Amino acid sequence: MKIIIDDKIPYIQGALEPFAEVVYLPGPKTTSEVVRDADALITRTRTICNEELLSGSSVKIIASATIGYDHIDTEYCEKAGIKWTNAPGCNAKSVEQYIASALMVMAEKKGWTLAGKTIGIVGVGNVGSKVAKLAEILGMRVLLNDPPRARTEGEKGFVGLDKIMAESDLITLHVPLNQDGVDATWHLADGKFFERLMHKPVFINSCRGEVVATAALKHAIKTGQICGSIVDCWENEPNPDAELLDLVDLATPHIAGYSRDGKAKGTEMSVQAISSFFGLELKKWKANNIEMPAASEILIDGTAKSTQQILSEAILATYDIREDDARMRASVSTFEKQRGNYPVRREFPAFTVAGKFSNPKVIDKIKRLGFRI
Repeated sequence: MKIIIDDKIPYIQGALEPFAEVVYLPGPKTTSEVVRDADALITRTRTICNEELLSGSSVKIIASATIGYDHIDTEYCEKAGIKWTNAPGCNAKSVEQYIASALMVMAEKKGWTLAGKTIGIVGVGNVGSKVAKLAEILGMRVLLNDPPRARTEGEKGFVGLDKIMAESDLITLHVPLNQDGVDATWHLADGKFFERLMHKPVFINSCRGEVVATAALKHAIKTGQICGSIVDCWENEPNPDAELLDLVDLATPHIAGYSRDGKAKGTEMSVQAISSFFGLELKKWKANNIEMPAASEILIDGTAKSTQQILSEAILATYDIREDDARMRASVSTFEKQRGNYPVRREFPAFTVAGKFSNPKVIDKIKRLGFRI
């Protein structure tokens, strides 16, 4: 058996070698000639798995170590008898951490108290649900928009996009990329979307670049239809629009889900999928040797600080989005390299918060975010 693995997938080396010939390759070098005699692919979003790549090959299963799967031509795979899997939810906590950092930086920049602000969350799957919990912990009013869930579960708890547009102080997108159909999300945020915003919100996109029309977002920033913007996902990656990059408040190279924890979970789910398909003894396989942060204890003197200041200090100690923003602006031409060589980032549970707090309720919030106390 032969398995081809994207060489940027971490923690996987050695897992499948006892069972197969394993070849590690950069995504762009995973060509039709290379996969012709492969039985399985473990990949990321940069490898387009379509008829051009797979026709005439012996590939039986594709496991993507990512939540997204728009790089897989699922219709072709199903016709060709090729099973495919992705890793839903693997990086949900990582994106939650990214949004938490973005919220704290923007609140500081604008002098906002987040408690009482209204956040509209468009897409309430694995990631959006985590972001909703985060916002609730921060004391925000949360509006949830997810038409597929609303149809399945009932309208209670969900609102229409019109309400999001009319009442939100911040809007964050967490939808998959669907090109067509009743739940199409391609250019969901277009000119008409931004024109209908009532409160000039902060706008965040950390799902897929093509969900937002670049020209419309630029116009919205220039004309004041929004009061701030954070962009992690761009149209035409890895070549983001230079003007948009200059206009947004925070720009990052599609790394919202790039915590080591999220990557490890994606790898685990992929290895387990391969194991299940071929009947290997790896159904409970776990990634080992996940790097620890340089400093895992966060000391905070919270005796004279507000709850938001304390939570901001804890969150930004784990991940400060401004560092990624600075790296991207300094070298946008290395977009892919920044993704491939991303620094160690661990999620909240890898950290312990210690210190003095005059308000005992803040301790509960710190615990609910996932920190150890």
